[in-house]
Amino acid sequence: MKQYFVYILFSERNGTLYVGVTNDLKRRIYEHKNKIFKGFTEKYGVDKLGYFEVFESIESAILREKQLKGGSRKQKLALIESINPNWIDLYDEI
Repeated sequence: MKQYFVYILFSERNGTLYVGVTNDLKRRIYEHKNKIFKGFTEKYGVDKLGYFEVFESIESAILREKQLKGGSRKQKLALIESINPNWIDLYDEI
């Protein structure tokens, strides 16, 4: 069964946030950390995994990604805090 992930990256506690979607969370976060692609996360140093959700369909994952991107910063911070109150980089735990 294929899995899809919606994730929130952060630069530092309460810092810059980024919401993305992928079918390979470990690989995608590695790409952010190693600045494989130029863009927002590379420019602002957003490379720590703070939160993620798992989905069985790409459609559900994309819908959730759009919902999070359209939500407030406060909502995104609350999601991170709900599972990661110490703001640790979850990359090594996936």
